[in-house]
This record gives sequence, structure tokens and C-alpha cells, in this order.
Amino acid sequence: MKFIKYLVFFLIFHGCSSDYDWGWNTLSPSNIDGLTNLKFLISGFTITIYISVISIILSMLLGLIVALPSLAKSKFLTYFNIFYVEIVRAVPLLVLILWIYYGLPIMLGISFSPFVSGIVALTISESAFQAEIFRAGINSISKGQHEVAASLGMNFWKKMRLVIMPQAIKTVLPALANQFVYVLKMSSLVSIIGIGDLTRKANELVVTTYRPLEIYTILILEYLVLILIVSYFVRKLENRLKYK
Repeated sequence: MKFIKYLVFFLIFHGCSSDYDWGWNTLSPSNIDGLTNLKFLISGFTITIYISVISIILSMLLGLIVALPSLAKSKFLTYFNIFYVEIVRAVPLLVLILWIYYGLPIMLGISFSPFVSGIVALTISESAFQAEIFRAGINSISKGQHEVAASLGMNFWKKMRLVIMPQAIKTVLPALANQFVYVLKMSSLVSIIGIGDLTRKANELVVTTYRPLEIYTILILEYLVLILIVSYFVRKLENRLKYK
């Protein structure tokens, strides 16, 4: 938090000493217009958090579904995993958002709201990375655990559910938590289809106030605060798992 204070102080001090006519009163809580603009800008927090949380949960489920078949002794399922991961990772998230929102209604007659389209795009894009995290975590479990499960007569799915996955989850949890930070940042791209997240609110405010530098500076600080809070809890989680 001290870093944020120093950054704000630097921006204000630098703005006062440069030739640029800063208009911080546009976002100042000391006047009615500034307070209204500030509340409008901050109102995007809820949508940003909702989209990020829902997307990360769904992407973990989808990533696990994609990862598990690749570990079975089937070339077809292994190739399916490789094909899915490589194709999804190759498509830029922004392009995927636009294609799902504008392309699906034309090609398949399936139409989603901007909110749902953003979640679907984030979920699909992130699931490829989640699949690789799960696959790496499962592969990190020693062969002895697999052999013990096999000696008890467990089939593949039962072995995964009762023996392998409980151990793998502990290994991959910090990586999954770090991906949440990535999703938070990437969620800013959903503003392109009209979702009222932090970035969209900032863009709309720039149009009405003509103060892009001040507003986008505050937008950076908003994301910075959000990411620092999430990163703090991620580090706490990593430290807790480290000593268990």
C-alpha cells in the first residue's frame, strides 16, 4: 500500500511541475462531479470480480476434464488433449471474445449476452493453461502411488479420484491461484463487447470528461490494488501449503 501512496504522490507532484494541465478535480471526492465520476469508475469492480471468479472456476473444471483423458492409455485421447491445448492457446483472447459474441450467432445461430460471451471466452482460453497445470501436477505424483492403487484393484477413474487427485491438487493449487491474477488482468478485454467492467467504465468516462490521462491513471491504480490483494492471499496460500 505504501507503494501506491508513493505512486499517487509522484503523479500529482510530477503533474504539478510539468506543462500538462492536470485535471484531478475531475475525479476529486471534494466536489460533486468528481465524486460522481469516481463512484462511476469504481462501480466496475463488481463486474470485473464476478467475471474473473466465475471464469476461473469454470476454466478449472474444463481444464481438468481436458487433462484427465490425456493421462489414460489412449492415443486418441492424448491427441485430443494436445489438439485442444495447442489450438486454444494459439487464439488471442480478444479475437476469441469477438468471435464468440459476433461469430456464433451467424455460424450456429447461438447468441449470448455480452456478460455470458465474456465468461465463455475467458473460460475456454484459460482452460488450456489449466489443463497443462493439472497434467503437470498429476504427472508429478510418483509411480509408486499409481502402482499401489492398481494393486488395490482400482480402475483409472477411481484411482484418480481417490489417490492421485487429492495429492495433485495440493501441488497445483498455488499455480491455479496465480492464474487467477492472470484472469483478472485479461478480464479487461471483455470491455470491447460492452461489459461494464473497470476498463469499460474508464472508457465511457474518458468520452464525457476528455481526461484520458487522469482516468487511465486511476484505472491502473484500481487494477494494481486488486492484483496486490489477490497476490497477497496467493502468497499466504503458498506459504501455508509449503509447511504442511
